[in-house]
Amino acid sequence: MTALPETEALPETATNARRVALIVAIAFFMQLLDSTIISTSLPQMGQSFGVPAVAMSIGITVYMLTMAVFVPLSGWLADRFGARKIFLVAIALFTLASLACGFSQNLTEFVAARAVQGLGSALMTPVGRILVLRNASKSELLNATALITWPALFAPVVGPVLGGFITTTLSWHWNFFINIPLGLVGLALVARFIPGDREADPKPLDWPGFFLTSLGLACLLYGLERIAHPEDGMLPTIALIAAGIVIGWLAVRHLRRAPHPLLDLSSFKVLTFAISTLAAGTIFRVAINATPFLLPLLFQLGFGLSPVDAGLMILAYFLDNLGMKTVTTPTLRRFGFRPVMVVNGIIASASIMACGVISPQTPQALVVALMLIAGLSRSMQFTALNTLAFADIDAAQRSSAATLSSMLQQVAMLFGVAVAAAILNLSQIARAQPSLDLVDFRIAFFVIGAIGLMAALRFLVLPPAAGAEVSGHAPGN
Repeated sequence: MTALPETEALPETATNARRVALIVAIAFFMQLLDSTIISTSLPQMGQSFGVPAVAMSIGITVYMLTMAVFVPLSGWLADRFGARKIFLVAIALFTLASLACGFSQNLTEFVAARAVQGLGSALMTPVGRILVLRNASKSELLNATALITWPALFAPVVGPVLGGFITTTLSWHWNFFINIPLGLVGLALVARFIPGDREADPKPLDWPGFFLTSLGLACLLYGLERIAHPEDGMLPTIALIAAGIVIGWLAVRHLRRAPHPLLDLSSFKVLTFAISTLAAGTIFRVAINATPFLLPLLFQLGFGLSPVDAGLMILAYFLDNLGMKTVTTPTLRRFGFRPVMVVNGIIASASIMACGVISPQTPQALVVALMLIAGLSRSMQFTALNTLAFADIDAAQRSSAATLSSMLQQVAMLFGVAVAAAILNLSQIARAQPSLDLVDFRIAFFVIGAIGLMAALRFLVLPPAAGAEVSGHAPGN
């Protein structure tokens, strides 16, 4: 008996859509918490393994590269074996690898465990999105996307603080053991509440497409990550980025010609997906991802605050993201995607630029107010981008679209940090000073804000009715 496609087999009720989105959000939170929590314990881990703290960065690099290699494969696996089954495997791999990380006795064991963690993470994000898309009707997509967006907004708040507390009071091992209960809860909820099936006619695996896409993405992401570490030498960094771009071009060329491509690039012919994911969306995400990197540095190096005081200062930037969900949905229903993404994008960009104006003499209440505005506008733009991306994607394109979206968001995340780090370094070099100063941060915030502003104005190319079926907005009302 031939199985029905998941898009036909799954009930698209509002309750089911919210339940699936919430379960996926729990898994995303575990994944993103792990990514932000590890940086706080690298010195202690290096001491435990008998290696310099800087050597521990290989754990982050291996995790990132493994993700880059296997993310392109996630959509095909979901279609071939069923999204629910692959999501279960992803959570299980991530949880078991977390256990192995915590029990690692040396750097080799830790790196191997991080590689498996990266594999689980590579499958988790795009396949989780596929599950949400297949269980949510167009009218429920906005609420469902808001639910799976909160981990990306909340984990950066909890991660460093929780990681520092755990490392200080317990040991670095517990930064990984904390994933075990989260993973077990996630597995139980997925097995109990998320229905699943497989595609009726899965395509054969496109091996050349997999090789080219994975290699190109790995080179590009590793090259971008190295920009933030100029002490490692710029020549290998430039070579990696150049190789990533060339191999990426070859991958696109192959995917356009292959009879059964690993990734269906026809999603980019859909205007709302192309604008929110590839063009203006990627550029704006650069600004969104650069700001959380710059703010802690601004408060510690520019203002001279302690890490604890700096963390408290930017708490408002992240925490108010969570309450923005209650505002985002009715705002999009009232005004529609285009005006909200343009106006809110301008506000978000202006708030980034304003971060370059504040100084240690600025009243604390004013700084907190700025953090609130920046965080709220960031949250609304994040949710709007992630929702509009899939507003007009049809059932046959969902797997590839979710995979492409995850790949581009990874590029935007690292590119945002890379651009911010490069601006700081270039400004410092131009001033011929041995250390960063407040003026370097002013330049960085102005440039990043200008990038966001250009992207916000680019959303004007969207038609007035863009995403109306999802937002519920009736143009002209």
